[in-house]
Amino acid sequence: MNASQITSSDVPTLLVKIFGKDRPGITAGLFDTLAAYSVDVVDIEQVVTRGRMVLCALVTEPPQGMEGELRKTVHSWAESMKMQAEIISGIGDNRPRGLGRSLVTVLGHPLTAEATAAVAARITKVGGNIDRIFRLAKYPVTAVEFAVSGVETEPLRTALVTEAAALGVDVAVVAAGLHRRAQRLVVMDVDSTLIQDEVIELFAAHAGCEEKVADVTAAAMRGELDFEQSLHARVALLEGLDASVVEKVRAEVRLTPGARTLIRTLKRLGYQVGVVSGGFTQVTDDLKGRLGLDFAQANTLEIVDGKLTGRVTGEIVDRAGKARLLRRFAAEAGVPLSQTVAIGDGANDLDMLNAAGLGVAFNAKPVVRQAAHTAVNVPFLDTVLYLLGVTREEVEAADTHVE
Repeated sequence: MNASQITSSDVPTLLVKIFGKDRPGITAGLFDTLAAYSVDVVDIEQVVTRGRMVLCALVTEPPQGMEGELRKTVHSWAESMKMQAEIISGIGDNRPRGLGRSLVTVLGHPLTAEATAAVAARITKVGGNIDRIFRLAKYPVTAVEFAVSGVETEPLRTALVTEAAALGVDVAVVAAGLHRRAQRLVVMDVDSTLIQDEVIELFAAHAGCEEKVADVTAAAMRGELDFEQSLHARVALLEGLDASVVEKVRAEVRLTPGARTLIRTLKRLGYQVGVVSGGFTQVTDDLKGRLGLDFAQANTLEIVDGKLTGRVTGEIVDRAGKARLLRRFAAEAGVPLSQTVAIGDGANDLDMLNAAGLGVAFNAKPVVRQAAHTAVNVPFLDTVLYLLGVTREEVEAADTHVE
C-alpha cells in the first residue's frame, strides 16, 4: 500500500520516536533501517532544541509477522547511535484539524513561562488546539509561532490581545494560508516609527520654538487635537527659517533600531515598502532615496525666496489621508488591501492601521494599541518581520547577501 492511498482512519500504523543528541546522519539512518521492512511514510516531524533531537516517523504497519523484528532492529540501531527509541502501535494518522486555522506569534523580552502558559490556556479556553509550535527568533526578542486550529481568527485575536496586555508580551494573530508568504505591501508611518524623531520638532529646534511645537505634537498624537489644525499651527511657528535648515534636519534624523534590517529583508523577500507621514517631503523624499523605498508621501513645507513661509502646500496627509494613500499604494503595487501591512504609533495612523490587512501599533500611544490588530512594544522595528513569519535566520541571510 502506498502512503498516498492511506485515506482511512482505520489503517494500522506505527509511531517511531527517536530522541537524543543531534548529529548528522540520524534521519537518514532511521529511514534506511525502516526501509528493510517495506513500510511507507505517513508523516514525519523533527525538532532540535539545545542540541537534542526528537524525530517522529509515522509509518504503515510492516508485512504480517515482521513487526517484532522491526522493533528489535530499530532499538538496536538507536542504541548503536547512542539514541533512545520508542515505538507505539496505533490506528491511522492525526485526527483532522478543526475548522479555522490561525498563526499566533508571541514576542517576549524575555518570554516567561508564565506568559507562555497563559497564552496557551487562553487558546484552549476559546476552543483552539495548538497543532505546532516553532521558534522564529531568540534575539533581540524571543519570538515563537503557534499554529492553531479549531477557532476562527477574529475571536482568537480578541481573546489573546487582552491576555497579552496583562502579561507584558506582544501577540499577533493572523489567518493561516498561502497568503502568508504572498507578495505584500508594507507601509509605515515615519516620525517615531521609521525614525526616532518628530521631524517638525527638529525644525522647531532651529527656530527656537521646540517646546511649543512638542506640546502640540503630543496632544495631536494622543488624539486630543485635530491633526490638520495642529499641523498648520506648528508649521506657522517655522516662518522665516532659512531653507538651508532642511539639510541640517536630514542629517539629524535617527533611524529606529532595526529599520534598515526591516526594509532590506522585506525588499529581498520581494515585498514593496512605502512610508506615509504627517511630516514633510523634504525629509521623506531623502529617506526614500537612502533606503530604497517604493513609495513615499508627506506634507510639503512651502519655501519662497530661500525661506520657509510657515505654510504647507498640496494635499494634506492627515489621519484619513494616510488610509487613502495606503489604498493608493496598494492599487499601484497590484497588491490586495488584505495583503497590506501598516505600521504606526499615533492616533493619526489609526485609519491606516484598521484599513490594512494587518495593522501593527509600534511602541504606540494607548489609544492606538487598543485599536490596532496587534502591538509591538520593544524598540526594534525589525521584530515586525516575525509577525510575518520571517525567521531570524532568514533575516541574517538577507544581511549576509547585502551587495
